[in-house]
Amino acid sequence: MVFVRRVAGRSGSTKVQIAERRGGRDVVLEHVGTAHDEAELALLLAEAERRLRPGQEALGFLAETDVGSVSRPGVITSKSSAVLWNVLENAYAHLGFDVVADEAFKQLVLARLVEPTSKADSVRVLGDLGVAHVSLRTMFRSLQRAEERDYRGTIATACFTHALSSGDVSLCLYDVTTLYFEAENEDELRKVGFSKERRVDPQVVVGLLVDRGGFPLEIGCYEGNKAETSTIIPMVRQFTQRHQLADIVVVADAGMLSASNLKDLDEAGLRFIVGSRSTKAPGDLASHFRWHGDAFTDGQIIDTITARIDTAAARAANDASKKIEPVWDPAVHTKSWRAVWSYSRKRATRDGHTLTLQENRARAVIAGERAPRTPRFVTTKNGSQTLDEASLNRARRLAGLKGYVTNIPARQMPASEVLTSYHDLWHVEASFRMSKTDLRARPIFHHTRDAIEAHLTIVFAALAIARYLQSTTGHSLRKIIQTLRPLQRITVRIAGHDHIAADPLPPTATTIINALK
Repeated sequence: MVFVRRVAGRSGSTKVQIAERRGGRDVVLEHVGTAHDEAELALLLAEAERRLRPGQEALGFLAETDVGSVSRPGVITSKSSAVLWNVLENAYAHLGFDVVADEAFKQLVLARLVEPTSKADSVRVLGDLGVAHVSLRTMFRSLQRAEERDYRGTIATACFTHALSSGDVSLCLYDVTTLYFEAENEDELRKVGFSKERRVDPQVVVGLLVDRGGFPLEIGCYEGNKAETSTIIPMVRQFTQRHQLADIVVVADAGMLSASNLKDLDEAGLRFIVGSRSTKAPGDLASHFRWHGDAFTDGQIIDTITARIDTAAARAANDASKKIEPVWDPAVHTKSWRAVWSYSRKRATRDGHTLTLQENRARAVIAGERAPRTPRFVTTKNGSQTLDEASLNRARRLAGLKGYVTNIPARQMPASEVLTSYHDLWHVEASFRMSKTDLRARPIFHHTRDAIEAHLTIVFAALAIARYLQSTTGHSLRKIIQTLRPLQRITVRIAGHDHIAADPLPPTATTIINALK
């Protein structure tokens, strides 16, 4: 019979060996190691058990005593992904989220980081991790508490405090997305609206405000058929009122560009940087086109003005008869905003390729080679379709140009910084991608508005933890979970005593943990 035995060594150490009983005596087959404390002993015993070849009779632990070998079977009483759970709990506390003081809410947030699934299935995820979890009923009650006690406001305050202590909140990035439902019927919140993915399911519009590094600061939920441009003002007002802010810069893409939005932001004393549509370029750059033609150098920046509303009086401020571009002054140019245009040779190549594809598609439609859905650059007159060469030439002339509109004077922010600030928008896009993929914020299966809002609060908190972990460790959330989840903490009961064993930390896990310390 082959078995595992313990033999007392010097200075209180214990040798762990694999032995075989032959002719009334024990023959050592393999020396596994020498333990100097209870944790090392439990680990060596577990390793010795793994080394026993399958199919042999005895798989229990045997302890060597003064009177011979006495069988004392060891039993694994618990296993948990303790390293991963400790990392997540510490991150939750580090961001100040434990001020919520709701264990069920915390478990829902952390379970979503590990394996985003339904609230009901979160019980299974926590069980797989070896976490002593609350009941499913308690979890659902926490959704109600989240709305009644304004957990989102508490989480948003903690996020702001963290961002303020570790970065810069004077500049915020804003964008919107849609989250759809597996439902057929609309209600007062879930509406069929514009979907970039062309879905016809009921949806909600979600606005997200993040700092320059993509760390979330505020989240808002709106009716599914609400225009994206109408969400930015209430979101920014909610953020500034919550934290008593008077002066921030809001950066948004061209989809947020509307005359009323910019006017409201300016009247609220807030500064903005938004993308401009290429159709504004001929008017904004009229002076450049007259005096320099359509020639640009790679990286060239033109700082000029743009009309707030396209009127003759507004256009007069940008006088093409003057070679020097006007310098925007809010006290002088009351009907205009500052406009910064930049040229990129790489962007021009990409734009040119896109325009060529659009031109080929238009020619194919005119020739009857494609379905008659009218693409860009096709004009119809008297029932016949022709190529709109004027529009195509104008578009090619503007290839490579990108515009930005702001109410920040050049003396406060140079044009290059305007560009840099706008280019940080990819961080909010990355946060949205994370919420949709790693955290699977959609589809949403809740039905009531309170439950939907509570779901978004959980996603908001999970997103903040994910961004913190990624920025601190340099590893993606998926990499962190895949590295730490398999590391097990095992409790083995031997002869009535519990012993703790743990998997050794691989190098990547050590790097992650050291970074978080």
